[in-house]
Amino acid sequence: MSNVAILPQGAGYGVVVGIGLFFSGFMILLTAVQARYTPFSPRSSEEFSSASRSVKPGLIASGIVSAWTWAATLLQSSAVAYKYGISGPWWYGAGATIQILLFAMIAAKLKLNAPYAHTWLEVVGARWGKTAHLVFMFFGFATNIIVSSMLILGGSATVTDLTGMSTIAACFLIPLGVSIYVVVGGMRSTLLCDYTHTTVLFAIILVFVFTVYATSDKIGSPDKMYELLTAASAAAPVQGNARGSYITMRSKNGLIFGVINIIGNFATVFQDQAYFQRAIASRPSSTVKAYLIGGLAWFAIPFTLATTLGLAAVALRGDPVMAILSPADVSAGLPAAAAASALLGKAGAAALLVLLFLAVTSATSAELIAVSSLLTYDVYKRYINPKATEEQILRVSHLMVVFYAVVIGLAGLIFFYIGVSMGWLYTFMGVILGSGVAPIALCITWSKANKMGCIVGSLAGFAAGIIAWLVTTSTLNNGVINVTTSGGDFEMLAGNLASIGVGGIIATVSSYVWPENYDFESTRQINKPVVLEVSDEKVERSSVEKKEKEASVTVASSGVDAGIEDELDPVALNKAFRFAAWSSLGLLLVLIILIPLPLFFASTIYGKAGLTAWVVIGIIWTFCSAFTVVVYPLWESREAIGMISRGIVKDLFSRGSGKYVAPEPVVA
Repeated sequence: MSNVAILPQGAGYGVVVGIGLFFSGFMILLTAVQARYTPFSPRSSEEFSSASRSVKPGLIASGIVSAWTWAATLLQSSAVAYKYGISGPWWYGAGATIQILLFAMIAAKLKLNAPYAHTWLEVVGARWGKTAHLVFMFFGFATNIIVSSMLILGGSATVTDLTGMSTIAACFLIPLGVSIYVVVGGMRSTLLCDYTHTTVLFAIILVFVFTVYATSDKIGSPDKMYELLTAASAAAPVQGNARGSYITMRSKNGLIFGVINIIGNFATVFQDQAYFQRAIASRPSSTVKAYLIGGLAWFAIPFTLATTLGLAAVALRGDPVMAILSPADVSAGLPAAAAASALLGKAGAAALLVLLFLAVTSATSAELIAVSSLLTYDVYKRYINPKATEEQILRVSHLMVVFYAVVIGLAGLIFFYIGVSMGWLYTFMGVILGSGVAPIALCITWSKANKMGCIVGSLAGFAAGIIAWLVTTSTLNNGVINVTTSGGDFEMLAGNLASIGVGGIIATVSSYVWPENYDFESTRQINKPVVLEVSDEKVERSSVEKKEKEASVTVASSGVDAGIEDELDPVALNKAFRFAAWSSLGLLLVLIILIPLPLFFASTIYGKAGLTAWVVIGIIWTFCSAFTVVVYPLWESREAIGMISRGIVKDLFSRGSGKYVAPEPVVA
């Protein structure tokens, strides 16, 4: 893009530091309110890491939407719309929605087979032992590093482009404010932040949508968009698209991107502790519901935003105010920023900057608490201090949040200086992560999964993915292997397919040939709370009081109340798993097969009515999504909001009387 930033450098620092610290302060205030007026205190390690496993589906769904809205969601989706036309937003949205839908099955099985686990690696370690635990720990941390690096790379590139802010400063300042409120409030604070970010995110997206398709003097309607896209197709036809048109689902490169997108996102959902963390934090009875709602709600974000800003960047390509985009700019995800600036000037640039910052920070908060849990429970407690106390676990959790905030700043900086962009990393992630997808899913869900087959499959798939990627790169580029040549569509496709294919085939076939007969009893015992009962009427009063205290501490430290315990019914959880399987597989069939493939093979180039219908569907879906993850969580939390409101009113009229007081423990 242009070397002249549309916004002053101070605006970049103002957003990154100012808004970051504002949200930190806001979240700290909410955490203090929560600790005073509700039974949940972040001074408990269970509350810090898993929100006491009590969160309702609407807030979990909002958290899923927020955690899955990366910088790439906003930037890369618009970039593929810019490159491939209307097929890009569909393949980005659908190709990254089905993983969340299918994860509903994993979430149901996790509640059934390891209801008290803190991390998915704890399940691997309890079932298969130290070797498997260490092997899959590599995939877990690699996933978090790659996801976090993409967040920092995309965020810093756009902030630098729009404001001229130092990239080095952006890489470190972006996670700074996030780490403050994560340390203070833990998982529940993260979910509350997710909710506020998601609310603002939908509001800004709708502003862009109505600007492009209703009020802009440059476009202003789907009909005008059609005319501009038709002219752009004639001036610079899209290679691989039907008649070079932007308004067709017949896009060879769009389809290739779709396959890469599907494989890569399986890796970053099924191996990312952030998504397991939300399953762990949710109430058992509503886990499946939360993931299905969250997945369908999230689809609207990349699909509608890319159909808006990505296509607008194409439509305005000849406009004097539109920046000229190089291939490197497109790979960095800058078409959205260029379109926003061209449409609304500084206001558009500022809106996109805020939108991106909120998306990056909310997803970063999910990664911080996720990696903190892995480092605390799977490194510190498992290998360093198995007898760690509650206080030690909480202290290490806090330290690991800060430690990982520094790590991701360094990782983003390293990738920036070696010339790796967010777009390159996005298509590469499936090459090194894809091989672990099937083994991890089988470990948690299937009693017959073979330990050695899954370990060998993950390692062999990793090697196969790297080899296929490098060999294809060398073959197609006359032996030249560098960042530019290795980032091509076919090169990445080969590596992604080899990785997930080899890993999945070896793990599945070996499990059928040499099946285990595992009953999941050892995983169900992970962190299972022990409730002490005081029943001997003849003991002295002091002894009774001591046992009452122990019982109270034990129940509190477990983070699981009696109501949640009642929801861990195997029959109900198996029923939820079957519902998740049928619904998620059905939606996968619709989103990946029944809708896009007939449209691809039909090679239809849509007219004004077709493009208008496409846009209207996106707008309706966006409004429905906003309702489910913005309005619905408020409704389901009405009792908690009422409890807090009553406590505040009591404190106003009689200081100290509004504080929540736990009920006395019942002694048998």
